[in-house]
Amino acid sequence: MKHFAWALTCTLAVATAPAQGAEITISCGAVGQEREFCERAASAWSQKSGHTVRIDTPPELTNERYFKYLIELGDGDDRIDVYQIDVIWPGLLARYMVDLANYVPAEEVAGHFQTIIENNTVDGRLVGMPWYTDVGLLYYRTDLLEKQGLAVPQDWSDLADMAAHIQEAERGEGRKDFWGFVFQGAAYEGLTCNALEWVSAAGGGTILDEQGSITVNNPKAVLALGRAANWIGTVSPRRVTSFNEEDARAMFQLGNAAFMRNWPYAWSLLSAPDSPVAGKVDVMPLPRGGPVGQSAATLGGWQLAVSKFSKNPEVAADLVRYLTSPEVQKDRAVNGSYAPTIESLYEDPEVLANPLFAKLKPVLETAVARPSHVAGENYMAVTARFWEAVHNTLTGDGSAADNLAALEDQLRLISVRTRRVRENAD
Repeated sequence: MKHFAWALTCTLAVATAPAQGAEITISCGAVGQEREFCERAASAWSQKSGHTVRIDTPPELTNERYFKYLIELGDGDDRIDVYQIDVIWPGLLARYMVDLANYVPAEEVAGHFQTIIENNTVDGRLVGMPWYTDVGLLYYRTDLLEKQGLAVPQDWSDLADMAAHIQEAERGEGRKDFWGFVFQGAAYEGLTCNALEWVSAAGGGTILDEQGSITVNNPKAVLALGRAANWIGTVSPRRVTSFNEEDARAMFQLGNAAFMRNWPYAWSLLSAPDSPVAGKVDVMPLPRGGPVGQSAATLGGWQLAVSKFSKNPEVAADLVRYLTSPEVQKDRAVNGSYAPTIESLYEDPEVLANPLFAKLKPVLETAVARPSHVAGENYMAVTARFWEAVHNTLTGDGSAADNLAALEDQLRLISVRTRRVRENAD
C-alpha cells in the first residue's frame, strides 16, 4: 500500500508541474519498481525545470516492447520523446534516435562504464545514455539451506540436486506447492538470457562467434539445454515455461521456491520489510556449467534515448541527463538495487551499504554479452529463433540435439537472405 501511495503522489506531482514549459513523454518502467522510480525522478526534474512529464508504460516482455517501439518509430510517431531501450537495441534503433553527444557534456559521458558507452555508440553517434546495468544472479533461501545442512551450489547439477532435496523436504512438511528452482522460461528475450547462461557456462559459446559464424549447435550446448529440460516438472513447475521476471519473483518472494534466477532489481523487493522472505535470502553468482565449467551471467541493462521525431529534443535530452545523473542513479541503487552505470558510485559508501553491490562488480566484469553487435540488424531474428528452440526443448517438443540442429539451419537461412538482400541492393 505504501508503494501505491508513493507512485500516486509521484504521478500527481508530474501532472501538476508548471504548465508553461514543454510536455515530454517518456516510455519507461514495466518490471518491479521501475515505474515508481521513473515517476519519482521525472517528478523531481519537472519541478526543477518547469516542464511536464507524461509516463507511458511499455509492455513488460522485452520483445513486445521492441516491436511496439519499432512500429511507432517506423511510422514517424512523435508522441514519445524518450525511450527506454535495452542494451541490445542501440544498433537496431539508431536510425531513429538523436546523437546525445550534441546535448550531454563529454565529461558526463566519460563518467559511465566505457564499455556501455561504446555499446551505445553507433557509427560515431551516441544514441543512448546508460541508465542502469544488469547481470543474471542466483537468489537462494539461506534458511532452507541451513535447515538441510547444505552449502551453496557450485554448478548447475549441484543446484538441481539441492533443489530436489529441499523440495522433497518442504513438501513432506505439507507445502505441496513448493518448488526447487524458478527462472524466466517463457518464449521471449528473457529466455535467451537464461539459456545463454546455461550454454556459455558449459563452454558451448554464445550462438554466434565474433566473426558471425553459427556455433550454437555443439555437444556442450546440447548438454546444457538437455539438463535444463530435465528440470521441468521435477524441480521447476511446468508453468515456468510461461514465466517472466515478475512471475519468478512473485513465486520466490511468497516463499514457494528454494532458488531463483533473476536480475539485481529483485533484491530490494525481496528484502523489503513486508516481504515474506525478508532476512531469509542471499544472492550469489550463477553456478558453473560443471566441474570444469565456468559461471556465466548474461549482461543486461537499459539506456535512455531521444527520438529524432521529438518536437522538443533539447528538453527531452535534458530529462535524459537528469535521469542518468549520479544523483538519480545513486537513489535507484540505494533504494531499488538498480546497478549504476557510473563507475564512481561503486565507491560510494551508501551504495556499498547494500551488500548486493559488493558482489555485483566482479560479475559485471566477466558478464557474457548477447551477439547483438555481430548479428546487427538480424539480432531479433536470431534471438527469436534461439528462444523458440530452447522453449521447444523445455516443453518437450523435440530434443535439445534436434532443436539445435534445426536452429542452425534457420540461422543459415537468415544469413543467406541477408546476403541476397545486400547483393540485390548493390
